[in-house]
Parts: sequence; C-alpha cells; structure tokens
Amino acid sequence: MRIMGLWRFLKSLILVNKEVPQTRGMLYPRESETREVRSLDGIWNFVRSDQANPTQGVRDEWYAKELSKSRPTIPMPVPASYNDITTDNLRDHVGTVWYDRKFFVPRSWAKDQRIWLRFGSVHYEAYVWINGQKVVKHEMGHLPFEAEVTDLLSYGAENRITVMCDNALIQTTVPQGRITEVPNDGGMTIVQSYTFDFFNYAGIHRSVHLYTTPRTFIEEVEVTTNLSKDATIGEVFYSVSVNGSAANEADNVLHIQANLYDKEGVLVANATSDGKLGGKLQVNQVKPWWPYLMHPEPGYLYQLEIKLLATNDELLDVYRLKVGVRTLSWNSQQFLINGKPVYFRGFGRHEDADIRGKGLDNALMVRDFNLLKWIGANAYRTSHYPYSEESMQFADEHGIMIIDECPSVDTENYSQELLGKHKSSLEQLIHRDRNHPSVVMWSIANEPRTGSVGADSYFELVANYTRSLDKTRPITAAIAVPNTQDKAGRSLDIISFNRYNAWYSNAGRLDMVTQNVIDEAVAWNKRYNKPIIMSEYGADTLEGLHMQPAYVWSEEFQTEVFSRHFKAFDELRKKGWFIGEFVWNFADFKTAQSYTRVGGNKKGVFTRARQPKAAAHLLRKRYFALGRDLDQCSFPEDLFTYIADLIS
Repeated sequence: MRIMGLWRFLKSLILVNKEVPQTRGMLYPRESETREVRSLDGIWNFVRSDQANPTQGVRDEWYAKELSKSRPTIPMPVPASYNDITTDNLRDHVGTVWYDRKFFVPRSWAKDQRIWLRFGSVHYEAYVWINGQKVVKHEMGHLPFEAEVTDLLSYGAENRITVMCDNALIQTTVPQGRITEVPNDGGMTIVQSYTFDFFNYAGIHRSVHLYTTPRTFIEEVEVTTNLSKDATIGEVFYSVSVNGSAANEADNVLHIQANLYDKEGVLVANATSDGKLGGKLQVNQVKPWWPYLMHPEPGYLYQLEIKLLATNDELLDVYRLKVGVRTLSWNSQQFLINGKPVYFRGFGRHEDADIRGKGLDNALMVRDFNLLKWIGANAYRTSHYPYSEESMQFADEHGIMIIDECPSVDTENYSQELLGKHKSSLEQLIHRDRNHPSVVMWSIANEPRTGSVGADSYFELVANYTRSLDKTRPITAAIAVPNTQDKAGRSLDIISFNRYNAWYSNAGRLDMVTQNVIDEAVAWNKRYNKPIIMSEYGADTLEGLHMQPAYVWSEEFQTEVFSRHFKAFDELRKKGWFIGEFVWNFADFKTAQSYTRVGGNKKGVFTRARQPKAAAHLLRKRYFALGRDLDQCSFPEDLFTYIADLIS
C-alpha cells in the first residue's frame, strides 16, 4: 500500500507539456463602415441558486424561459459584481447565480452579415444561452469570450439572453480555492475559502456587446514595431487573419490595404499586402511611444486602419486600432525602452470599488489614471489578474507601463489539470493584450509556492509556453518565498520579489527595514544574475490615525516605512541591476472577512474612495524626484508647499 501511495504521489509530479486550445478572434468591438456595435449593459434580472443545489437551474431548464417564471428575480446592474448590491447575505453566496434580459435585434441586421455576442469578463465560469439555445461556455474570470449568434437570433423581434455564473474556486481553477461543507446553526452550509488576500467578487464584471461583421471579415490583427538606432524611422509590422467563405474561394485572392495616421489624422504610411495578408509600414520622422515623464509627449499613438479587399478591390471589412511604435530589450542588468534604461516606479493595484466591486467603472478608471499621473508613477502591475480592456487602452494613451499579470495567485498543489488552465489563462491574456504598447512585461504568477516540490518543472513549462506566444517581452513573477528556497527564478527574465519588512516581518521595527531590503535584493541578484524589482512593500494604514512617535497602522508609520525603503532603493540603484519599486497598494481594497482586516486591506496610499493618505504626498515627491534625476522631467508647481522666505 505504501508503494502504491508513493507511486501515485510521484505520478502527480510528472507534468506533460500538452497543447492548449488557441483563442480566435476577440478583437475589441469597434464600429466602422462595415461594423455596428450595440451594448447590452444595463439592468438585468437576477436569481441566486440554492447553495446546496447549484445545478438545479440547468436540470430544470431555467434558460428555456424567462427566469421570473422559475424563481422570483431581483434587478442587477451589468457590469458589476453582484456581491455588494443587495442588503442580504448575497455577498458570501457560493455557487451559481443566473441573469437574463430581453433585447431587440433590428431587421437590418439580417442582411448579409454575421452577429457576435461578446462578454468582457464573467467571474468565474459562465454558461450562456440565446432564446433557450446554448451558445458558449467559458472558464476564467477577467478575460473576454465571444460566440457567433447569427442563426440563433430573431430579427426585427425580441430576444432573450440567459447567463449562469459560477464563482466556485477549487484546486484546479485559476486562481485556486477550496469548497468545504461545515456545520452551522441551521445544519450544514457551503464555505468558500482561498489564500489570496482580496475578495472573490463575482458576476458579469465587464460590458456585454452584440456586434456585426461582414460575412467575410477581419478576425485577428497582430502588430509588432521596431525603431532605427537613431529612433527617427519606425516600422510597423502587421499580420491579419480572415474568417469567412470568401477567404476560401480559389478565384478570390483577398488582400489588405493598411493605412497609418498620426494624431492629427495625417496619413504617414500605407501599404497593400499580397495574399499573405501581412506587411510592413515605414514611418519617417516617427514619434515613438514613451512612458510618462520619460518624454514631453508620452503615450504617442498612431491609428492603424486595416481594409480587407476582394480581388476586384471590393471593400469587405474595415477595422481600426491604436498603435504605439517602440522597442523593448533587456539583459542581466537593465530593462530598456527605445534603447533607454527604465526605472519602474509605481504600484500593485486592484480593480476594486465600493458597491460595484470589480465591475467596470469608467469614472473610477479615469480618476485612477489622474491619480497615477498626479503622483508621478510610470507603471503598475495588474495584480492579480488581467484588468479591463478599457484600462489597457487608457494606459496606452497616457504612457503608463503595464506588467500584465495572469490570474494565477498563491499557486500550489501543482497538477496536470492546473498547468493546462494556467497556460490557457496566459494564452488568452497574451492574445488579448499583445498589441498594447503599454504592456512591457508578462507576470506569470503572484506569490506562487515556488519552494514546493515540482515548482521548478511547473514554472519552466509555464515560462517556456509564455515565450512561445510572445518573445518580444520579458517574463517575471512576483515571488514571496526566500531566495534560498525558490525554484522558479531560473525560468524568469526579471526577478520580482514581495516583502513586508516592519509589517509581516518584524512588525513595528523601523530599524529593521533598510538593510534587510538591500540584503535580500543583493541575494536575489547574486543567485540569478538578473534585473531585480521589489514588486510589493508597504504597511496597513487607517486614514486619520496619527501617532507620534510612529506606531503601526498610523499614517506616520506608513510614511516612515516608505522612507526606510527609499533609502534602500537608492543604495540598490547604484548597483546597476535594481530596476524598479512598486508600492503595495495603490488604494485600499476589500478582502475576505478576517480579524486581521478591518474593512479590508488598508495598505493603499489612497483610500478606497481615492483620497490621499499622508504617504501619498511623500511618494509623490519621491517619484517626481526620480523622474527629474533619471528622465529630466520637470516638477509640478504644487509639488512643494511654500513655508517661509528666510532672511539672514
């Protein structure tokens, strides 16, 4: 029996590099001469399932008719997390919930075109029906999915869409969790647990769209760019994939006309491809894409217009997207953009807000980017999952660099099934975000258990798979285990580490910060000979709590913790291989209930309502000082408050 048990254990450690299904299409919905887009956002009908009977709605076919005919419904906004909308215990519901709504499709849409249904994100697993017919199933929160519904719609008539959403996390989901049944006052109940430190919000988190395409249409566009050594000439390489019957007709050779326009709408380059549907555009006197504060005109974007033409030059489809022309490179010491070394200064963040949870909120997004620029940050990590496509577009436009992270957090209990889903999350992420100039690095995990048995082969497979999808960007992961125990760093291009000196380690001891940070960063570099980023540091802070001398949870203590880290960072910058500092966190955010969390995680430099704590003003001075020192940016006029005109 012991031998059989050992064999099963060893077998579980043998991981095979199996193929992962490849995403098709998924271009962001945009209107053009050949396309229409309609939003299905708004107030939907909502039903929660019985936690003890989560599949009842499928068995009883709730999708076959209006939800209100199966159960009483309540109104639910889309997009939004459902958890904080009501006044009952929906917040902690585990299992499935149902949405539906009605919508009209105009008669004009029936004319020689195709109709697609697209979700920006549903967390965690989604099943979708149109008029009672199953359309699509998708597993993985924070990422888009779509399906063609041309033949399922009633044109010039009313239609119904039904969605079942399941928020349950287990050991083979990404992220992982556990479902247990425990006794309570009424008998037994279902409890969801997870180790990650943010609330498991669920629901239809991002916009739902219907959009049209021609019968033969532009399905995918992939863009890469290059610069001449003197950065005066830019190259834009484009590759297009087509979907439709005309693409398969031998006597109809499709071709692409590509036009590139500058910000003023002036045509700066054009080309016509052959049947390979790809090509190169050369831009003279190019304006490269630069990060915020590294150039007077950061985030410069061109507009790429792709026209799909038939053999007789008949226009079949048009799609437009923004393009930033820039290069990335890295070595054992540096990370460079357009040939210039980069020093990252920014944040770990969360998509999190009061009431709407992780639901897309354009007002909040604009406020956040205004605060990022106000404080002088040039980067953030999408901790710990992909952020909305709208926020990625905003980062492109404002020159904010993104370390783009997949939803694998606290990764453990490595298995073949988990590996497949982990790789799938990265495939979907890279497919979605590969054309964004703001994305400068892929993060393949946050705080994975990289000291565990099997971590070395697991992350080697994950990292190599990521490189097979995109060789133009480096790979990192935010590691929390001690460097002496880590088994994943050898597979990364850049080492990122998380450590909370004076908080989780030596709480309250401000005299145990600076040297500890220096020593650990040096140890990581000595072991792997790669660039180092401190991807998380900080301290929980209750706004308005002041104590002198500084004491844990006070605004003074957070300020002192930051200052001690700054001193370490400046010593490390002199070594040449330390390339960035990321505060945890940009803003306070909600977590699962815990006696260690008063209303959530309070490590933000901004409150959950996006107002600054004292440390935000210190950090602003730090980031702009670094900007002036490293990138010769100017100080904002209000950076320093007037004190006195001292006359001797």
